[in-house]
Order: sequence, then structure tokens, then C-alpha cells
Amino acid sequence: MTIAFTFPGQGSQSAGMGKDLAQAFPQARQVFEEVDEALGEKLSTLIFEGPDDKLILTANAQPALMAVSLAAMRALESRGFLLKDKVAYVAGHSLGEYSALAAAGFVSVGDAARLLRIRGNAMQAAVAPGEGAMAAIIGLAQQDVESACLEAVQGEEVCQIANDNGGGQLVISGSKAAIERAAALCTEKGAKRALMLQVSAPFHSALMAPAAEIMREALADVQRHVPSVPVVSNVSVEPTSDPDLIAQRLVEQVTGQVRWRETVEWFGANGITSLYEIGAGKVLCGLARRINRDIAVSSIGTPADVDAALAAL
Repeated sequence: MTIAFTFPGQGSQSAGMGKDLAQAFPQARQVFEEVDEALGEKLSTLIFEGPDDKLILTANAQPALMAVSLAAMRALESRGFLLKDKVAYVAGHSLGEYSALAAAGFVSVGDAARLLRIRGNAMQAAVAPGEGAMAAIIGLAQQDVESACLEAVQGEEVCQIANDNGGGQLVISGSKAAIERAAALCTEKGAKRALMLQVSAPFHSALMAPAAEIMREALADVQRHVPSVPVVSNVSVEPTSDPDLIAQRLVEQVTGQVRWRETVEWFGANGITSLYEIGAGKVLCGLARRINRDIAVSSIGTPADVDAALAAL
């Protein structure tokens, strides 16, 4: 069995996540304390108790999801699990890449929390409310979605594929009017669904360029280490352990496409037989099943999951 660990992105958050880990494992509880200290606020209270409408805000959801993922990692480690001894690669979906890197020791938990708070605020501030949008396109070939994006753009508008999630699900992002036109074009071209998403900004599009520059500066200011396990980058779908290249890929990720389908396919082509999703929810498990049914998938987000994983690993 050759294993990769994956870490979820925004959308997997829910009030109460990680609370049972914090209650069961002192080491997991310490992660939430480290995040609270790093941010200078009780984010843990919001994570454990909600309300959801505040937790869902980008600047909260991003460090919150990282905290839950790292709490699960610390729970595993408290039972003697070592990432570098058991896992060949790590990867994360969008913000989950920061969780993956923190798990592998590239940055500390506190620095990961601060980076994700900066990232969330920067992404939110990059585009004025109402000017950007995202839409999920289901059941249409990538080249047809790309064609629709090109057709939809007028003037200086932006419209591009932001996420390739696999299983026939692509997400487009950019200027609101262009996204609305592209979604309609995708329906005309035969998409099963073209659904406007309830998001606060056009993530992973060229409109996020101001946020990318903020992240370049923020990443330059943190202490970075060689990760204990190579990370497979969202934007390049290549594994690396080079701290400078990792930082560059994280900057590119702000405006670049999350190539998740290709990431799972890369795992399959490079000997991975088992994928674990570390943290809240089971979104990545579902995506992986649709992309490559030959890879076994499991999630680790509760104390029971920790026990089951340790028995299997």
C-alpha cells in the first residue's frame, strides 16, 4: 500500500468540526490553541460553536479548516504515526495546500494560520462586492467550457476555469457578467447543469492578481523549511520539496487553476493505492472515487477515524 494524504478546501467547513478531536486528544486541542494565539482571537470558539454564517466567511473558513486538518494530524502523531515514514506525497485543494504543507513541516501551524488569514482577507479585498462570480459546470467537456469562456468575454472582462474537480465538474471564475454569459453558453453546448455559486469573490482567476502579490510578500516573511514529504502542487501537478519553489507555486495558485482531477490521476500513475482525506468532511473522497476507482479512499476527521486509520496504516 502506497499512501498519499490530501487536505480539503473551502466548502468543507461546518460548525462543530474538530471538536471531538480536541476533546479526545490534548495534542489536537493544542493546535486550536496555537491558531487562536497566532490570530489573536478565539477562532476555536467559532469553529466549535458557529454560527455558520460567520464561519463561512473566507477569512475565517480558511484558517479554521487548516486547524481541523492539523488537529487530525496531531491526533495521529500522538499515537506514534510519522508522516515521513508512512506517506509518499501530500496535496491539498486550494487552501488545503497550506494544510498539507503545515502537516509536512514547511511552515508552523501558527504561520499557516496567519498566512491563511492574510490570504482570505486579500482574496476578499481584491474585487469589489458584486463584480466577480463563479459557476459550476457539470457534464461538459473541458474544451467546450474553455470555448464558452472565450466567447463570453467582452472588453477587459475575465472568464476562466478555476477548478477542475474531476467527475465532469469544472468551476469557472471571473467577471460577473462574463461568468453569467459563459454559464448560459455552457448550457447551450450541452452541460447537464450550470450553477452560479454563492461565493464572496472570483477565486483562482486573474482578478485575484492583487491578492497574489500580497501572498508573495507574506510568504517571503515566514520561516520556511524543507517538507518531510513532497507536496504535489495544485497549479503544476508536480511534486516538490524545494521551499522557494513551493512558495512560488502558492503565489501562482491564487490566480491559477486548481488541477485536482489531474492530481488524483497523477497519484494513480505514480503508484498511489490509497488516499486519505485529513480534516473536515469527505468532499475529496467523493471526487477521488469519481476520478480513479482503483485508489482506495478514506477520511480522518474524528477520533474513530483516527483509530481506524492507525489500525489500517
